Amino acid sequence: MRLGFNLPQFGQNVGPDGIVAVARRAEELGYDSLWVIERLLYPVQPQAPYPVTADGSLPLPYRRSLDPLAVLAYIAAQTSRARIGSTVINLPYYNPVLLARHLATIDVLSGGRLSVGFGLGWSPDEFEAVGVAMEDRGRRAEEALRLIQAIWTENPVEFEGRYFRLPKSYIDLKPAQKPRPPIYMAAYTQNALRRVARLADGWNPSGLPVGAMEQMFGAIRQMATEAGRDADAMELIVTANVEIHPGSLGAERMIFSGAPDQIEADIAATRQLGATELIFNAQFSPGADSTDSLIALMEQLWAMSHR
Repeated sequence: MRLGFNLPQFGQNVGPDGIVAVARRAEELGYDSLWVIERLLYPVQPQAPYPVTADGSLPLPYRRSLDPLAVLAYIAAQTSRARIGSTVINLPYYNPVLLARHLATIDVLSGGRLSVGFGLGWSPDEFEAVGVAMEDRGRRAEEALRLIQAIWTENPVEFEGRYFRLPKSYIDLKPAQKPRPPIYMAAYTQNALRRVARLADGWNPSGLPVGAMEQMFGAIRQMATEAGRDADAMELIVTANVEIHPGSLGAERMIFSGAPDQIEADIAATRQLGATELIFNAQFSPGADSTDSLIALMEQLWAMSHR
């Protein structure tokens, strides 16, 4: 099971020095990948609760958020071995023609190290800010995904859809990876799981118990087979929102939260599940309030994963 780590993007003190320090220490330790997250707004009066926290509140560091695509481009020049990726970029927020160019450029500049994680987004406030109807997000994302893949693999390329149109054009900029970078998708509804099975290379869940991941990934594999795809090639890329506490938490705890031995058990269960990769997001763990403390957590998680 590969191991990844989320780069620090949020909070009043994040900047280039901290990002580079975390990335280079991760490469020294042997982490396989480095990841970024999408967060656009911190609404004063949010229209919907944040689905990750128990009380629905957004973590305060989200008030200052570095752009994920810019961070990926920056870190591509500061690293040499680790893959770089997004978990996740909200696909409906973007024009797919421009996004395809952004991501292909990052793949070229990184020497073919890009992995692309897409999501649909959940915040009505963010959809309002980007001028996209939230109720169209699934159909819009699927069309955008098809267009991006066409731009990356065809030349000339032409596309006619409900939301996007590309006149027949030569686009010589292609990703360094052939035929294209791997695409992972976060998905939780039946339609979204089916989209993963038909169009993506893997599933990127977060916050689900191991039993739920096993059941849903089994459904994705079955749907991939029904779509004529190789189910065995489908990857399970798990994002772990880590919160390390000094003492054990009760049975209602979120996965990857609690005392170190509880989180070690979650890591072992994820490996037993057959996950291809486990990505640690420790930015909001208690005590992760500086670059040094985040690196210490990263080192601790590396050790916990190798016992």
